[in-house]
Order: sequence, then structure tokens, then C-alpha cells
Amino acid sequence: MAEPNHADVKKLTFEKAIEELESIVKRLEEGKVPLEESVAIYERGESLKRRCEERLAQAEARVEKITLDAPGKAKGTEPLDVK
Repeated sequence: MAEPNHADVKKLTFEKAIEELESIVKRLEEGKVPLEESVAIYERGESLKRRCEERLAQAEARVEKITLDAPGKAKGTEPLDVK
């Protein structure tokens, strides 16, 4: 199975990245992957893990930017400066 290159990881949604990462973990845990392929998919998994962490951090920052009024109800959001 040909793996897309690492640059493609930045285009993945969180859901697609985590799905692929779970697939890689399963394949590695089964121990039936040749060594060279194991190394390649492990590296891909590291890229996917970083992408998931990045997307989670962005989501968390957006939630933290929700502004509240005096009674504590959401009244809007502020612009998010996540790079």
C-alpha cells in the first residue's frame, strides 16, 4: 500500500489524520510489516500525530476565545491568532 507523502499530512482533517494514525498503529502492533515499511509508516505516524496535536491545539484555542457576558453566557468570539 503506497503511503501519501508527508506534505499531504498538512491537508488532512483531524478525523482523517487520526483514522490513518490508528490504522498505522494497528499494522505495527500486528508485527507483520517488513522492517523497511515499518520504519516508513512509523515516520508517517509521527507526522500524523503532530498534525492531530496541532489541530487539537487550534480547536482548544478557539474554544478559549469564546467571550462570555456577565451571567456567563456565550456572547460571541474573538479573532483567533493561531499559525
